[in-house]
Amino acid sequence: MALEILMPALSPTMEDGTLAKWLVKEGDAVQSGDVIAEIETDKATMEFEAVEEGIIGKILIAEGTADVKVNTPIAMLLEEGESAADLSSPAAAAPAMTPNRAEEPPAPAPIAAPTTNGGDRVFASPLARRIAAQKGLDLAQIQGSGPRGRIVKADVEGANTAPVPHAAPAPAVAPAPAAPKPAPAPVSADGVAALYHDRSYTEVPLDGMRKTIAARLTEAKQSIPHFYLRRDIRLDALMAFRAQVNAQMAPRGIKISVNDFIIKACALALQTVPDANAVWAGDRILRLTPSDVAVAVAIEGGLFTPVLRDAEGKSLSALSAEMKDLAARARDRKLAPHEYQGGSFAISNLGMFGIENFDAVINPPHGAILAVGAGVKKPVVGENGDMEIATVMSVTLSVDHRVIDGALGAKLLQAIVDNLENPLSMVV
Repeated sequence: MALEILMPALSPTMEDGTLAKWLVKEGDAVQSGDVIAEIETDKATMEFEAVEEGIIGKILIAEGTADVKVNTPIAMLLEEGESAADLSSPAAAAPAMTPNRAEEPPAPAPIAAPTTNGGDRVFASPLARRIAAQKGLDLAQIQGSGPRGRIVKADVEGANTAPVPHAAPAPAVAPAPAAPKPAPAPVSADGVAALYHDRSYTEVPLDGMRKTIAARLTEAKQSIPHFYLRRDIRLDALMAFRAQVNAQMAPRGIKISVNDFIIKACALALQTVPDANAVWAGDRILRLTPSDVAVAVAIEGGLFTPVLRDAEGKSLSALSAEMKDLAARARDRKLAPHEYQGGSFAISNLGMFGIENFDAVINPPHGAILAVGAGVKKPVVGENGDMEIATVMSVTLSVDHRVIDGALGAKLLQAIVDNLENPLSMVV
């Protein structure tokens, strides 16, 4: 029975993608683990591997096709003994072959492995059949964990040939409560366009990244109870210390940025105030041990938030080098999902664009995000009461009130301020 190869979900936020390139053609033999296509997700271009062996019988979606929904059949895989002619048969209705990805939940396994042709054929991969024959196992006694109960290699290698017990009957489902009154429907796209029918405009289609940003930020502002804490930070000591460090590091080609100091300051502050190093997990709070700090990087058409893991234990030069590498690969859309997922805290720095202060939107499930403005020379009152000119940077800490209360957020921001105003303390 030919298998359907489905459009994979290569990231937790992916709903559709572009089939950028086929790396196989009809008639090619593939093994499990072979890269067969390149898929453009909402964040990056990623390789798609086969999870079964067989022959590519038919390609259903041409390369370059955009907005292919997850779980849409994109190709047919022929098993041993099958030919392309079998695909036109009514019996060619196929189970799906899905990628073996950790972020995708496996299909629920049935009570017993399914059979075809009147029950005389067990639904299993050719490799699973060969291993079962070598081990003398009865495939009918093995429960499949593959798509739609298909028996795969792992099932046979770890097989327990005892009969599979029947599942307990499902408990009775309580009647659903009455549905709440629906909210007013948003204005449709056509409705918005109609407002500007007599004006000149250019329509810009949304790509996958922009759709994801729109969905996640809408979710964040609607579901996260934000509150905001603001502070001014004097940077004179930091700027002088940075100049000294960079002068010493210049022969090694190392240049530390103010943003590198900010990353280090936030990472250490999360260790000083560990209760604030936390994320919202729906029905609980997860408090992290390491300081995994995400940093927003603007790219064409959107942004990434690559994560610097264990930032509290890394030197300024190590953080600087890692941040440069992540930012460069983010702009090329070459980051792997594990490099931009996770973290408990984020930094969004618009100071280089001349923005003096702003409020950032929390990136769920993070507990907080620090919005950083430009360092600006301002008149301030010194410790002796005299007027002075100082370099001052305004920051705003956006906090998820479900995770961090006001006093705890104030302690976290104070720790960040202390680190930046006393930079030597971060390196000793």
